[in-house]
Amino acid sequence: MPNGTEKPGLTRSVEGKVTINDIARLANVSKKTVSRVINNSPLVREDTRRRVQAVIKRSGFTPDPRARALAFRRSFLVGMIYDNPSPQYVVNMQRGILDALEDTGHLLVLQPCDRSNPDLLDQIRAFVREQKPKGVILTPSISEDEEVAEILRQEDCPYVRIASVAVDDSDKLVRTHDHDGGREAARHLASLGHTRIAHVHGPELFRSAHERRRGFEEGLAEFGLTLLPELTREGAYTFDTGVECARELLSLDNPPTAIFLGNDEMAVGAYHAARAQGLRIPEDISVVGYDDTPMASRVWPLMTTVRIAIRDLGGEATRLLLGGREYADAKGEVDFSPELIVRASTRSLNGAA
Repeated sequence: MPNGTEKPGLTRSVEGKVTINDIARLANVSKKTVSRVINNSPLVREDTRRRVQAVIKRSGFTPDPRARALAFRRSFLVGMIYDNPSPQYVVNMQRGILDALEDTGHLLVLQPCDRSNPDLLDQIRAFVREQKPKGVILTPSISEDEEVAEILRQEDCPYVRIASVAVDDSDKLVRTHDHDGGREAARHLASLGHTRIAHVHGPELFRSAHERRRGFEEGLAEFGLTLLPELTREGAYTFDTGVECARELLSLDNPPTAIFLGNDEMAVGAYHAARAQGLRIPEDISVVGYDDTPMASRVWPLMTTVRIAIRDLGGEATRLLLGGREYADAKGEVDFSPELIVRASTRSLNGAA
């Protein structure tokens, strides 16, 4: 007996969901015609399309992407494989991917991983075979792993890599030029008159960390400065390591007057460490972050940081993945250049401009 909440004329699957068979019966068309409407096939008369769409809307029917994939032998899932420990980075990347997937009929499926895991390659292969995604977006640092890319090639799974350097062909690559971002951070602090400048970089495993540090050292060299080992720490792109590394640096007998941290999350940790020691930003210590995530404009004072549009990175990687060679040929190389965003967490010393 109807439970009072079912729509007239509808039967239910075992799980209680409206099925494609219900839609076909109510619209007086075949199941194949319903599938064609769902997938925007041109092989449907316009009046039939409108009738089926009206039934779908009235019934609240939602197509199952897995069922669609099985029926059409293609997938409506896009994978994101990531190992970045920063929640801010991951969330912004997801938002960009979802922006680009809107109105495409595709869904996002996530696969977190750990590059130190000895079963990493088996994990990636299992993910591809089980989910059967239409393609995969690889974010740093997993994007820099050639063995992971080779697994995807072996499984005939299209992919796009987001990376600091040219690790692949242009139709499979979105570049971020982190070297340039590190250099801009150094130029900014050195131009303000700082000479004792510290750097907390990301994990050694991340190419982005190497590129940002290399650019930072080159920027300092332009002003005759050197990044001293005693003023260098390795963080993990997390708030806690930002606190720990900044605390160590600020506790030195001769502490730095400025710190450049490899991402905003660690930079917020530096804010915490400075205040715990009674120091003011920027009066006592200047701080520069990286990424320009939302937290950079929510802390006080507002954080000077290097902007790399993470959300836009995710969107462009997705469009490149779905558009393939045609999109790449029309777009050319997909590059993102970092931009220094000067806010209130840095100050000039000794009247330097």
